[in-house]
Amino acid sequence: MIACTGLLSGCMDMSNLPGIKPSEAKKSVVANDTAVRAEPSPIITDLQSRQSAISSSSAYGQVASAVMSKDARVAQAELQAAHLRAVAKSKNWLPSIGPSISLSSLGDLIANLVVEQVLFDNGFKKAEREFARADVEVAAVTLVEDANERVFDALSLYLDAQEGREIATMAETVLLDMRRFKWIMNERVKGGVSDGSDLNILNQKLSEIQSDQQSGLEKTSTAMAKLNAMSSYPLTDVRGLGSIGLVTQTDPLSVMRARAEQSRDIASISMDRAGSLPGIKATASGGTSKPGIGIGTTGLFDFGTKDRLAAADASKDATERKVTQAIETSNRKIESLKQKLAAERRAAEESARLTAQAKANLDLFQTQYEEGQRQVMDVVGVYETFARQQRAQTTHKYQAARLELAIAREMGALAHGGDL
Repeated sequence: MIACTGLLSGCMDMSNLPGIKPSEAKKSVVANDTAVRAEPSPIITDLQSRQSAISSSSAYGQVASAVMSKDARVAQAELQAAHLRAVAKSKNWLPSIGPSISLSSLGDLIANLVVEQVLFDNGFKKAEREFARADVEVAAVTLVEDANERVFDALSLYLDAQEGREIATMAETVLLDMRRFKWIMNERVKGGVSDGSDLNILNQKLSEIQSDQQSGLEKTSTAMAKLNAMSSYPLTDVRGLGSIGLVTQTDPLSVMRARAEQSRDIASISMDRAGSLPGIKATASGGTSKPGIGIGTTGLFDFGTKDRLAAADASKDATERKVTQAIETSNRKIESLKQKLAAERRAAEESARLTAQAKANLDLFQTQYEEGQRQVMDVVGVYETFARQQRAQTTHKYQAARLELAIAREMGALAHGGDL
């Protein structure tokens, strides 16, 4: 029976069937040597070739390695499942075999072995294979997206910890200097040279600085607690800022996802279209009943067939528009991030220049104070300006680092594709 269905599927001339073009008939004939021949997926090839813009020896690299080694890899399991489904669908051109059991009119139990082979299905089986293959591509994009998102979250926490630590360190230095100014003012008040109002102002400033220091320490401890929970080993001793190297990827991950989903949507549309048209199948049965071979049809026309076919054609156009929209949205987002990054870098450079000027003014005022030309509160005011510019420079520096990470995440450049 299996041999008969194979001969039917391989030898039947579809070009003689009414309404079927010879080119379509040639494509519809099941050929077991070509149906499962898989061409390399350009999307998966691109994902595998993606290189991380993070140096493995840098602080960023240490953090990324620690968090990726503890990843639950849910997306990887989903990718494996999609791959197995695709392997199963690659064999859908083979005959299906199963029992058929029924009761005759006399109450006898009749058991037959039925072998069914699709001869012409308007490309339904092929669309099934293409859908399963596109589903693997979507799962692969999801895997890379999840990996980049995990590294981005970890590095964002690391930057929060580093920024909090640096702010706390600066606040500690400012606090020591302000306490020295307070001691001087306290002695002046004791000697009757100054009144208590200036001393009260200094006490208030000291409280504000202590609050900033405590906020920085709390920010660091909170961020490090979250980061260590994501890591396979503690990262408390990691210090310093990393750098984002040259991003060699050409397409953002959002565009890759749109293209993979387009292929899957087109395959689904092809399946719906093929299911709306009649096909031809061969059936062979044998067992307790008389063996036989028959040819039948699958699917029938109805009054909504024309509209369903028109809807399928319109849906294909929609998939093209989705890819175009994804490219536009991604380009707009990346350009916005680049503009913000350039602005933060300019602000950091300007803050560095203003900090240098404030330090020169502070040195001048301290010299004049020691010569008796300036009051203590004059020096305190200049010192506050210097500390404020230092804080602004630090803020712009870390904000620029976050924007660099955001661009690399959008381009999928925070994890090695081959390792995933």
